[in-house]
Amino acid sequence: MSLSHHGVLFLDELPEFKRNVLEVLRQPLEDGGVTISRAVTSLSYPARFMLTAAMNPCPCGFFGDPVNECTCTPPKIQKYRSRISGPLLDRIDLHLEVPRVKYKELASQETGERSEVIRKRVNKARIIQQKRFQGRKGIFCNAHMEAKEIKEFCKIGEESQDLIKLAITQLGLSARAYDRILKVSRTIADLEEKPDIEPAHVSEAIGYRSLDRTLWM
Repeated sequence: MSLSHHGVLFLDELPEFKRNVLEVLRQPLEDGGVTISRAVTSLSYPARFMLTAAMNPCPCGFFGDPVNECTCTPPKIQKYRSRISGPLLDRIDLHLEVPRVKYKELASQETGERSEVIRKRVNKARIIQQKRFQGRKGIFCNAHMEAKEIKEFCKIGEESQDLIKLAITQLGLSARAYDRILKVSRTIADLEEKPDIEPAHVSEAIGYRSLDRTLWM
């Protein structure tokens, strides 16, 4: 498999996995590889993949639900959520809450944006990124950027800086989460074919950190 392509790993009911199993994902998520060390030697293998995961907000699944009442105690909810460590959450770019879908929306005949249209927009963004990182070893898209590339390609203005500063203060974001907000902001701008990252892009990227420190714990 080429390093420019990777598979998708989907983990359903994320907190039900043993914590030590989840923690070993941190290295490949960060470095795109796995290192196996033994007494005599160590070997490294490419392991770049896209992680997608799903979970309930609590053991019974009804925390925050407007229809069904949650039967979990706060300690029980805390124990359930703490199975997902902060360092692992830091390495997940997008956190999305999916509330109950109302019947009116289920029965609606309206259709959203067609997949073909979305695909064209995504392909255009990927071409932008391929040109951006042409000639740079091991970097094929915004997600692969490291500190040097983030500094070069994710420059933001004062208003955007203020937005991130406020998010860091309120959510207690780590340096790693800060970098990922910038990468996601760059991608949102690419999807809109904008050369510069605008405050709206940063604001949207911050909105995808809903499980971070303060709100999560």
